[in-house]
Amino acid sequence: MTNIGSGRGRTRQTQVYVRGMGGERPRVPVAPERLQEAARAKLSPADFAYIAGGAGAERTMRANLAAFERVRLIPRRLVGSRERDLSVELLGRTLPTPLLLAPIGVLESAHPEADLAVARAAAAEGVPFIFSSQASVPMEGCAAAMGESPRLFQLYWGTDDEVTRSFVRRAEACGAAAIVLTLDTTLLGWRPRDLDLGHLPFLRGRGIAQYLSDPVFRSRLEIPLPAPAVQPPRTPALIRAGSELAAKGRAFGLSPSQMRAAAARFTATYTRPDLGWDDVSRLRKWTRLPILLKGILHPDDAREAARRGVDGLIVSNHGGRQIDGEIGALDALPAVVAAAGDLPVLFDSGVRTGSDVAKALALGARAVLLGRPYAYGLALAGEAGVREVIQNVLAEFDLTLGLLGVRAARDLGPGNLAPPSLSTQP
Repeated sequence: MTNIGSGRGRTRQTQVYVRGMGGERPRVPVAPERLQEAARAKLSPADFAYIAGGAGAERTMRANLAAFERVRLIPRRLVGSRERDLSVELLGRTLPTPLLLAPIGVLESAHPEADLAVARAAAAEGVPFIFSSQASVPMEGCAAAMGESPRLFQLYWGTDDEVTRSFVRRAEACGAAAIVLTLDTTLLGWRPRDLDLGHLPFLRGRGIAQYLSDPVFRSRLEIPLPAPAVQPPRTPALIRAGSELAAKGRAFGLSPSQMRAAAARFTATYTRPDLGWDDVSRLRKWTRLPILLKGILHPDDAREAARRGVDGLIVSNHGGRQIDGEIGALDALPAVVAAAGDLPVLFDSGVRTGSDVAKALALGARAVLLGRPYAYGLALAGEAGVREVIQNVLAEFDLTLGLLGVRAARDLGPGNLAPPSLSTQP
């Protein structure tokens, strides 16, 4: 066969089509809508609601997708190349692609291997994985599974500063390349899908593995906490939840009473509504690791972050899970990039396809975080499902570059976008 060029896109396309000749279909749907619906069919209603749901009437989730619809790409002709360079520079290192896996909590809701399967998939595909504070597997286990592959740690700053500092020390010890401080979850958003089902996974011991494995948090379990003002009746559902909680405790060497105390303590301390800019400065003193602030949407916050000595920003609205009616994250991206100066700006929220990655980079993002799609892949086929989602997104991104006439990811810019007057036309 004549060599007409290769690259991730052509390689992935060929793989899928050749296997299709033998009657083999992809385990994970390629189209974003079909991917989500396949995960819905596989998961329990409560688990799907936790992963897929958003805040309030989910206007922000729709705004994220609508923002991508409004941005239009314009290709140039006869300037392409046989292969595209997808690499980007970030935090002093070269990444093979501009894609990272976003931190997602309670991944055991999608698959029993949870974060461990995602860590293996990320390492196999050469994509950095951002470990979540609300992980289902301790960061040390995921780091061991990734070998030398890059990983970052996403930090929720609760009311116990010593637990927060312990998390930072552990992230340093397990080779995290940066601390990603999430700013948009100082309170848990109003999420009707979860509320309608009365389902908060943390009360069942899910998604708190970082805490259950933390020496400082475990030392706090001897401190009694007040009982809830209203005690729920002993229904069969509550008995099952208690059994799940006890089983989770056994996995971490905790008695049923200690596990109940752990779940109660976590629920009482994991958010901090009064988190302030001075805390960012304190974090800067606690670690030499680069610090990225996740959840930036306002240009003034970008400027203040630069003054506080952080190393990068992530434009994000938490995938629409925190405030109903919030600005679409992509709509906020250009102004934050302009205000950030020399700080690298990453992007998160609403990314579903490879062309979405191209649009975010053209608007100034240095790299892009992928969230819900890989969780759906995890639900469908574990580690292999996550790998397929990564492969599909990067394949489309590579082909999009080639069809745009762009030779390298770093070359994407405003010149690849239609003017706003054209982009907003239906």
